[in-house]
Amino acid sequence: MGCVQVLPDNLINQIAAGEIIERPASVVKELVENAIDAGADRIGIEIEAGGKTLIRVSDNGCGMSREDAVLAVERHATSKIRSEADLFAIHTLGFRGEALPSIASVSKFSLITRAQDTDCGVEIVIEGGRVVSIQDTGSAPGTLVSVNQLFFNTPARRKFMKTAGTEMSHIAEIINTIALGNPGIQFKLSHNGHVIYHFSKAGSVADRLYEILGPATTGRLKSFSQEQEDAKISGWVGEPTLTRTNGRYQFIYVNGRSVRDRLIQRAIMDAFTGWLMKGQFPVAVLWLEVPAHTVDVNVHPTKSQVKFADSQKIYSLIKGLVAKTIGHGQDASVEAHPFKSGIGMMPGRFPAPLQADRLFEIREEPGGVEKQIAAAVAEPRAAAFPPPIQQSIPGAGAEISPDGSFIPFDDLVVIGQLHETYILCETGASLVLIDQHAAHERIVYERLSRSPHPETQYLLIPQSLDCSPREADILLRLAPKLQTVGLEIEPFGRTTFAVLAVPALIDASEAERIVRELIDRLLDTGNDAAEPTILDACIKVMACHSAIRANQKLSRDEMQSLIRQLGKCEFPARCPHGRPTWIAMGQREIEKKFGRLGSISG
Repeated sequence: MGCVQVLPDNLINQIAAGEIIERPASVVKELVENAIDAGADRIGIEIEAGGKTLIRVSDNGCGMSREDAVLAVERHATSKIRSEADLFAIHTLGFRGEALPSIASVSKFSLITRAQDTDCGVEIVIEGGRVVSIQDTGSAPGTLVSVNQLFFNTPARRKFMKTAGTEMSHIAEIINTIALGNPGIQFKLSHNGHVIYHFSKAGSVADRLYEILGPATTGRLKSFSQEQEDAKISGWVGEPTLTRTNGRYQFIYVNGRSVRDRLIQRAIMDAFTGWLMKGQFPVAVLWLEVPAHTVDVNVHPTKSQVKFADSQKIYSLIKGLVAKTIGHGQDASVEAHPFKSGIGMMPGRFPAPLQADRLFEIREEPGGVEKQIAAAVAEPRAAAFPPPIQQSIPGAGAEISPDGSFIPFDDLVVIGQLHETYILCETGASLVLIDQHAAHERIVYERLSRSPHPETQYLLIPQSLDCSPREADILLRLAPKLQTVGLEIEPFGRTTFAVLAVPALIDASEAERIVRELIDRLLDTGNDAAEPTILDACIKVMACHSAIRANQKLSRDEMQSLIRQLGKCEFPARCPHGRPTWIAMGQREIEKKFGRLGSISG
């Protein structure tokens, strides 16, 4: 018997499923897109256990006849293309003809459908790719697909699924994205019997935009529209101060299809050059309409990526339009103070002076007000949870090794400040540079993490925090945990929360940014993390936002105080995110660079 053989159909289907069905959200995406292609204007999505046990999608679309339904669960069967020419001019969301058989091959699957012009529907039941039954049934016009026990016959795939909360989070993101691109369709999403989203038919895209992004964006989005030759671009872009810590809030649609296109994302980011801090992403919603034959949507099995015939033209059009939109109508103060990427300032926002209760003690002395430095580090107490494992670095009195491993903080003499970002010091025969933001971030982090009951400051006027439905769901579950680190938040309506108190070390004006960044991080990593992990992430975010910034001028006394406090930290060598707080250069290395080693001249 030869080595080459044709694979059985069930294995072929499972391989195809591996390309298309990554997780429950992938199933939801395929089924909802099929419902949209069928002309539905009401789509219901029922989920149980994050999609692990049940995914059910119902619609009031055109439905299928018995003959079409039987063919629809066969591989490479589709109603959406007829010829090779159709393949290069796709006008529908789905077209491959592999979604249904792929899903059915890795689940206990049933399809109930009825065409609008027939009196009887048909039900097809499939388990692991094997057809169990095909029979007539009574049903309303449209289609109902049920996917039970996803990956029940592929345990290797099933074990890679995350918790129900994480999987549901991905499903919610899919529905958000599809709903925003289809405002004329009603979507209802439920999980374990509880309604998560119920988007009614929106009167306009702007109405749906408000539902998806939440009230926080009200008045902070600018619309744009331009039609040039055979490309039409329209949408909204957030003002430069409306940013997120990832690109999740950039919604891109090409001919109605939601995509994660790097070319368009880069055009948006490049349009904001000089306006964004490092690690910040603008909020944007963009619709691009081009002739179908000028864009290839067949470059990825999940149809999430596209390729343009003239990519440079598309890039230039989008970048120019977005740049013009955010630049038009800005007030003089913003225009006069654009900031460079990574500088650490937002337009029109200047670094606040160091607060007396955060780093320095201000005392009235004869002859004027002088800063008298006070040690601000609290006495070590039992940590609320174990700090991250790092190499212990000796503190005061340690000698600098030839490779700069250790630093004697008590002996450092401040020389000055470089670029208002780095503190220059000397000790013995070494030059030491300290990153003022990273150093202060380490100080604040250790103070917060070592206090089991941090001192809080209640806000005179609670800060209102408007969220999208998905953000509200995460924050509702997160709020009780945050109280243990001094951040008190209470629900104040369906998607609105009130920030009542923050740790005493934190600038109260940073409360909203801290909470939003924490939510974004949980969306990136999965919001089912253990409590210590969530709290540690929260403390890191608070420390980062509370620390003094780059481009902030410090007095000599302020620099010296910062150095002393850093020396009292348990892990002074790195900030909570792992970046070094200081680097050292020995005299021998300096002399080597100047060519003085071995020189007989002075």
